[in-house]
Amino acid sequence: MITELGHFALILAFLVACAQAVIPLIGAHKRWPGWMAFAEPAATIQFLLTAASFAALTWAFVTSDFSLRLVTLNSHTDKPMLYKITGVWGNHEGSMLLWVLIVTLFGGAVAWFGANLPPSLKARVLSVQAMIGAAFFAFILLTSNPFLRMGTPPFNGQDLNPLLQDPGLAFHPPFLYLGYVGLSMTFSFAVAALIEGRVDAAWGRWVRPYTLAAWIFLTIGIGLGSWWAYYELGWGGFWFWDPVENASFMPWLIAAALLHSAIVVEKRESLKSWTILLAIIAFGFSMIGAFITRSGVLTSVHAFATDPERGVFLLGITAAFMMGALTLFAARANVMQARGVFSMVSRESVLVLNNILLAVACFVVFIGTMWPLIAEMAFDRKLSVGAPFFNAAFTPFMVALGLVLPVGAMLAWKRATVGRIVRQLIPAFALAVAIGALAWAMQSGRSALGPMGLFLGAWLVAGSAVDIWARTGRGTGRLARLTRLPRADWGKAVAHGGLGVTMAGVAAMMAWEAEDIRVLQVGQDFEIAGYGLRLDEVHQEQGPNYVATKATFTLSQNGREIAEMQPEKRVYPVAQMPTTEAALDNAFLRDIYVVIGDPQEGGGWAVRSYYKPLANWIWGGSILMALGGFLSLSDRRYRVAAGARKLPQGVPAE
Repeated sequence: MITELGHFALILAFLVACAQAVIPLIGAHKRWPGWMAFAEPAATIQFLLTAASFAALTWAFVTSDFSLRLVTLNSHTDKPMLYKITGVWGNHEGSMLLWVLIVTLFGGAVAWFGANLPPSLKARVLSVQAMIGAAFFAFILLTSNPFLRMGTPPFNGQDLNPLLQDPGLAFHPPFLYLGYVGLSMTFSFAVAALIEGRVDAAWGRWVRPYTLAAWIFLTIGIGLGSWWAYYELGWGGFWFWDPVENASFMPWLIAAALLHSAIVVEKRESLKSWTILLAIIAFGFSMIGAFITRSGVLTSVHAFATDPERGVFLLGITAAFMMGALTLFAARANVMQARGVFSMVSRESVLVLNNILLAVACFVVFIGTMWPLIAEMAFDRKLSVGAPFFNAAFTPFMVALGLVLPVGAMLAWKRATVGRIVRQLIPAFALAVAIGALAWAMQSGRSALGPMGLFLGAWLVAGSAVDIWARTGRGTGRLARLTRLPRADWGKAVAHGGLGVTMAGVAAMMAWEAEDIRVLQVGQDFEIAGYGLRLDEVHQEQGPNYVATKATFTLSQNGREIAEMQPEKRVYPVAQMPTTEAALDNAFLRDIYVVIGDPQEGGGWAVRSYYKPLANWIWGGSILMALGGFLSLSDRRYRVAAGARKLPQGVPAE
């Protein structure tokens, strides 16, 4: 009964979305207040109905209702409760229901917290958001219904993919979807502004919180996914340039560009057309990500589904929204005339350069991701594009971005004096050069990657610190003024510093990691990067729904034992699939990473071990970037209408 109610709620939510897509739009065109006001309760009802449908599906998983086809294919009675719950979105149908739930959540957020929006713009935003929701409701109901029943329910299910039976599934997809779908809100604001013919400073202020929220959630989701792959897959890597990884990275790059571009619209009323275009393209890349993960056109370990019919449906949705929005963009070009003018040396110019670097980097990733498909369709050739291409083509743009960020953050609007900024940044630059030179002198090889990464990381962190200190002015009382700086200023500094920390971690791991693969007998030891590892024992353990081969290693340094490590190799009898559980010993400057493999014919066990310098800096930097975003989002200036109040005298604008 609960399942049928969930299905019925999903159908009702679709009908409400259809009504919300039409009635407020007509009301805004005709200036009928009652029709425009319909959008707010409709958005709330749509969210509540979708939440009820999602709750019904969750209940079916929790109670192991194997009369539901989706539960049979993705659950098992012996599975721990955490994975019964996360299994709701650990599949195509359930993940799409989560997707549309978040679409309605963002629509509800505008209805609940958008009191400062003009009624006509608010009605149009909610109408466009409802169109997106209606399209995905139709996709779910017609091609991906999670509430299909089994003719003859089995006694037990087929279990969830063992790779997904990890706490990472509880956090990675929801955060990633909050980012993906959050960009639908910026798309709705862009299309509503084009329909209304209003793109000004106020619009820039209104769209920034939603862009920032989407970027924060994407940052968290990508960071969690990278960490999950690092410790779960046993490959010892944090990023593999997999098509689905790239599908989440491309919207992140465009969202970062959009976030900076919207600042120029708000502060200077420039880059209007570019900002609107970025808002459209950002959501387009989110849709492309959904297409890649569910169509089967590209091979990926992350793919949810490989159904070409679903892929065609998603491609149709993407084409309809993108073509419609871009046509409207072309028709409304006259309403996006820039007002502010600026010199070549100004913060606006650096933000334009920032946008170019991020957009081109995204384009490089897109070409590398889609080229195998293009080559097969156009030239009938099967090609693969791997890490060497992406590392060579993508890295220069990130190096250039890291070099300009500290300077651009301190330049004045409209016209700036470079000399004063350079003098302030000399200590930060000198520190960064010293750290890079020290890394060059200490490394055993002569690769420039590691020293350059540490130089960029130090430059971004130190440059952010100088920027914050410079905003306190001159004279006495600077420490007191430091605590009174707007949160957005602190957020920008923390986020830029976090990018520097991540850059340093990535470069150090790629340049200086060490790997050892060998067959080891119980009692034998070996050394990797100055650390000793001894295999003490290997035994079998019975888990809740798996059998594990668990090894115990003793980690030592200079003859002193510092940790016990227990990697596992699990076999899930129902799914007949093995998984690897790596053992990690984390420290501030390195990780020691151990994986136990299969027993060998001649005796002993296959063992793979890694030394990973600055590994945790990668995810620590992601945390700092997200924290910086949250600090900016908590700034009161994001919660009031543009121009509603003036900043206190003497407090610099962002």
